[in-house]
Amino acid sequence: MAMTSLQLKKKLDHAFQSEHYQTTYNREEDKYRVELKNSHKGVSITLAKVVAKYEQRGQVAIDELVHHVVTSLNLMEKTISLLGNEKKILPVIRSTSFPTKAKSGQPLIWQEHTAETRIYYALDLPDSYQLIDQSMLDQAKISKQQVSEMALFNLRSLTVDLKEDKVAGNSFYFVSANDGYDASRILNESWLETMAKEAKGALALAVPHQDTLIVADIQNDMGYDILAQMAMQFFAEGRVPITALSFFYEDHKLEPVFILAKKKPLNQNEKRDD
Repeated sequence: MAMTSLQLKKKLDHAFQSEHYQTTYNREEDKYRVELKNSHKGVSITLAKVVAKYEQRGQVAIDELVHHVVTSLNLMEKTISLLGNEKKILPVIRSTSFPTKAKSGQPLIWQEHTAETRIYYALDLPDSYQLIDQSMLDQAKISKQQVSEMALFNLRSLTVDLKEDKVAGNSFYFVSANDGYDASRILNESWLETMAKEAKGALALAVPHQDTLIVADIQNDMGYDILAQMAMQFFAEGRVPITALSFFYEDHKLEPVFILAKKKPLNQNEKRDD
């Protein structure tokens, strides 16, 4: 039997039953909010998205959500400085629909990446990360350009361990370090250049959510369709979805791959007319 939003609300009510929190539910928007009682800072959750993930992953999806919310609320109670933490500044990839302001109203620090993605910047913390906003730059007296340079320098120090899977004559590589910056590896241009030189066919990439980067060595038409299906599946399952679109990598640039129709193998009696 499928879970409803009201059933999920009851589970969350139990999880956040504490003297430190207060919760509200907007039935019309299907949104659940958890706030700190003393400051009213909080996190809003669209229940329909969590219900969909629960159907796929069960109780684990709710446990991960609760952990993420509690960690975020704990961060809201702390004042964290960039000074002394320069080596912990890293870039994160987000969709172009991601907010450009923090809940506090402060502008987040970001820049353009592709038509589907943006680059934001985060301060890495033991159990989570905090997106960097303008107030943090002002307090540390550093510029957006300096943050960008630090983030890309730190990114290059992250290892890139690949898991390979071959399907229908195409090679697919998965970056899944589970450190919160898997998708960010798409910004490591020297590594991308190495992958492009080693590819036997066209190099394509997908960042369906923040915890996955798919790199594909596309050697036939079916490869594009397989990559599209993989990206869509990961996009639907991710806690922080980015985009289901894939990208070509060529001449140091990322260009969207638009797959209009599935390419299927032909039977012996069929002929292509393209």
